[in-house]
Amino acid sequence: MHVEAPELPKLVLRGTPKEIGLQHGYRLQEQIKSQLGIYEEMFEYTTKMDWPTVLKLAEEFRAPLERKTPSLYLEMQGIAEGAGVGILDIVALNCRSEISFGSFSDGCTSLSWKKNENARVLAQNWDWTTSVQKNLALMDIEISGKPRICMVTEAGIIGKIGFNSAGVGTCLNAIKARPCVSSKVPIHIALRLCLESTSVASALQTIASLGGVASSQHILIADSTTSLGLELSPLGDVHLKEDEDGFIMHTNHFIENKNVKEPSWIKGSPARLERAQQLAHELVNNGIKGDLITPSLLREQVFSDTCNAPQSICAQEDPSTHHTRRTSTLFNIVMNLDKQDLGAEVVVGQPGSGKESPVIKMPWM
Repeated sequence: MHVEAPELPKLVLRGTPKEIGLQHGYRLQEQIKSQLGIYEEMFEYTTKMDWPTVLKLAEEFRAPLERKTPSLYLEMQGIAEGAGVGILDIVALNCRSEISFGSFSDGCTSLSWKKNENARVLAQNWDWTTSVQKNLALMDIEISGKPRICMVTEAGIIGKIGFNSAGVGTCLNAIKARPCVSSKVPIHIALRLCLESTSVASALQTIASLGGVASSQHILIADSTTSLGLELSPLGDVHLKEDEDGFIMHTNHFIENKNVKEPSWIKGSPARLERAQQLAHELVNNGIKGDLITPSLLREQVFSDTCNAPQSICAQEDPSTHHTRRTSTLFNIVMNLDKQDLGAEVVVGQPGSGKESPVIKMPWM
């Protein structure tokens, strides 16, 4: 089923953490309540947990968040207040990847490409349950003393995919693996901490100082001079470096991290990785480098690829699966991490499908 891509709300959030949360919650009240309903059904179907059980697990994350990341916790309190929902509802949204014990099936293909010594391009398709698309939002967040953040996120979630004014960007690939350790940092919080950092090195330092991440995930992080594929797990991390052509690519399985046991759940993941590598290296062989690496080129030549559909780089819905598990590409983002020319292009929907939104520039103001 092809639906035209929705127009996403654009939020400009300024002030203290609490004020930013209040504005977020108030503006996206409807979307946050819709998200809670979607995730309630998803938890019920995939993990057989009802919402009160989910909230009980959220409480295990709440106390460490309040202690370790007090300003982000204040922001979450603001969101809850602004949206008229409970703080545990908002904690549950921000810890959804952990509470589900890796039984949610996010897709995603991400790529980092070195343009030159002082610039990186960071891009990804974000694949997830189609019902969530209408609850996505674009945010431009500025808190005094921290870099300004531009990101695409789900209503109610404080950290996701985007970049900041210091030229640090993040992409995310979900990984299904146990265990999950609630005293460590949930992945969406880790993404936000990365986006509050001034460099890749300082982001790594922050996450390490808080004891590492709570669940297995891959964050592709870059600034203008460095890219790293962070294969993170509560039992130990592995960092992937750029290959000889300046690439790091990732899908939804660990490439080198052997610290955790992964069920082979997403059959399409290795095929997508191989396909992305093939397409990207073809571009290099065709002489594409430096300023020729543009968002439109990546959208057309890599991210709209439907080879091996429905589990393709541009993911298609699989009608044979339950609607809570039907994943497709909900947006594509290409970020130019170059201090002289910092910015991103986002299209909502499947790139190349003819149903995607017009290009949205970030920052849009």
